[in-house]
Amino acid sequence: MEPDQPSGDSKHARGARLRLPLKITTISWWDLTHTLGPILLLSAAAIWLTVHFVRPAPPRTITISAGPPGSSFAILAQRYRSILARNGITLKIQPSQGSQQNLERMKAHHSRVDIALVQAGPDPGTGAGAAGQRGLVSLGSMFYQPLVIFYRARKPLIRLSQLWGKRIAVGKPGSGTYALARALLAANDVTPTAPTRFLAEEGIAARNALLTGEADATFLTGDSTPPAIMGAMLHARGVRLFDFTQADAYVRRFPYLHRIDIPAGAFDLGEDLPSHAITMLAPAVELLAHSDLHPALVDLLIEASQEVQGGANVLHAAHVFPNSATYDYPLDSEAARYYKSGDKSFTYQYLPFWLASLVDRILVVLVPVIVVLVPGLRYLPQLYGWRVNSRIHRRYGELMALERESLGPLSPERRVELLERLLEIERSAILRKIPGSHAEQLYLLREHIGFVRRNLAGAHAS
Repeated sequence: MEPDQPSGDSKHARGARLRLPLKITTISWWDLTHTLGPILLLSAAAIWLTVHFVRPAPPRTITISAGPPGSSFAILAQRYRSILARNGITLKIQPSQGSQQNLERMKAHHSRVDIALVQAGPDPGTGAGAAGQRGLVSLGSMFYQPLVIFYRARKPLIRLSQLWGKRIAVGKPGSGTYALARALLAANDVTPTAPTRFLAEEGIAARNALLTGEADATFLTGDSTPPAIMGAMLHARGVRLFDFTQADAYVRRFPYLHRIDIPAGAFDLGEDLPSHAITMLAPAVELLAHSDLHPALVDLLIEASQEVQGGANVLHAAHVFPNSATYDYPLDSEAARYYKSGDKSFTYQYLPFWLASLVDRILVVLVPVIVVLVPGLRYLPQLYGWRVNSRIHRRYGELMALERESLGPLSPERRVELLERLLEIERSAILRKIPGSHAEQLYLLREHIGFVRRNLAGAHAS
C-alpha cells in the first residue's frame, strides 16, 4: 500500500475523519507496567521459592540431653554452653540418667531435645536405616568411653566367661554401662541365672560393693573411671584390672568397640600401676542431632568439640577427636563437609556468627535476583518496544483485512460499514498513549489509514 494525494474525498469520507489530538507521551506507563509486571512477579516467585526451601536463620536457643548432674556428660555440656555463648547461642541442658535416656529423648516423636550425647553400642532399635527414618544423624564421634572391669581373684582372669557364677555389678537398667555389660557377658554365655547374679549397682556404689566383698566383679564406664579412681582401685588389696587379651576378637564382633592399649605406669608412675601394659575396650560417644539441625549450628558444635576434646590424654593422642566415625547413625551431610574441608563455610570463617548468618541469607536471596531479575531488566527496553510495536502492527493487520474486503463489489451500506470500521481502527490507535519514540510509526499508520479511506471514497465516486 502506497499513500497518494487526495483527489476529492466524498462528503461521508471527510466526515469520517477522526478529529482527536494524538496522545504522544514520553513513556507509555500502561505498556511499561504490562512489560515489567511479569518480570517482577517472576522474580518475586523465584525469591519466595528460594527462601522457602533454604533454611531460615539459625535458632538462638538449642537443647541438649546430657547426663546426671556432675557426670562427664553434664560437665561436657556445660563447656559446650560456654563456647556457644560466645556466638550468641544459648544451650539449654536437660539432665538425664545417661546415654540410653538421651537416645530415647531423641527418638521421641515430639522431641524437645535438639542434640544428645549417646554412647555407641548395642541398641536393637537402631541402625543407619532405622535412625535415618527417625530423622536422627550423627555429628561424629566425640570421645572414648572406656570400659573398665575390676574383679577379685587369686589369679588373673583372661576371659569374661570365667565370671560365670559370680556376683557382677553391671549398672542400672537403661544405662550405657548396663547395655554394654549385658552384651559382652552374653557373648560369653554369662547370663543372670543362678548361680550367676547381676547387681544393679554403678559408679561409687559398684566400686564400694567390690571393695566390701558384696560383688566379685564390677563393670565401670565414663565418670566411674577417671585416672585417680583407677589408681585407687588398683591400690586396693586383692583387686585386679581385667586385661582384654581377646580385644581384637571383640572389636571385630562389636564394631562400635575400640582397642585401647594402656602402657605400664599410666595411672601411677611412682607405684608403676598398672605394672604391665593393659588392653582395654572403649565404645565411642557420638553427638546425635535431628536431621533438620541448622548447618551453621553443626559447624559451631563440631568446633566446640574440637576445643574440648581435641587434646591428648591417657586414652588417645591429640587431634583424634572429634572425627567422622559413626556406628548406628548416618553422618550429617554438613558434618561430613566440615570434616572433609576442616573449615566452616566461607562467611562464618571471617564474620561474627550473627552477621555471617545474615550475609548467607542475603546471598541466597541475591541468586534469583541475579538469575531472573537482572536479565529481565536488561531486556526490558526491547520487550517494551516489542509490546508497543505489536499494538501498532495489530492495527496494520486489521487495516489490511479491511482493504481486502473493499476490493469486491460494495453496496452503499457495506461501504459505510467499512468506513465506520476504519474509523474504529484509527480511534483505537490514537486513543491509546504512544511513547514519543514510536510517534513516527503511528503517523505512518495514519497515512496508510487515510490511503485506504481515499480508495473507498474514490470507488464510491466512480
